[in-house]
Amino acid sequence: MSKTNSTPGQFEQSVLELEQIVQQLEQGELTLEQALSQFERGISLVKQSQQQLHAAEQKVQILLQQQQEQLHPFEPQAGD
Repeated sequence: MSKTNSTPGQFEQSVLELEQIVQQLEQGELTLEQALSQFERGISLVKQSQQQLHAAEQKVQILLQQQQEQLHPFEPQAGD
């Protein structure tokens, strides 16, 4: 079953967290240690998100291949 729109998935949560991290870093109010920690967390989120996108892309490619295998070219019958 698909997820409802009321609760964001892991990918969407990662994007939201990344946006928050960027805002915090842009504000410049973090200590050096806090900024480095947030930067490290951001890099981790980016890697996770890239893996999720890659997995989704592979699923789409598989589905498209399956769909193409099921489609047959239209051949009109003689006399039509």
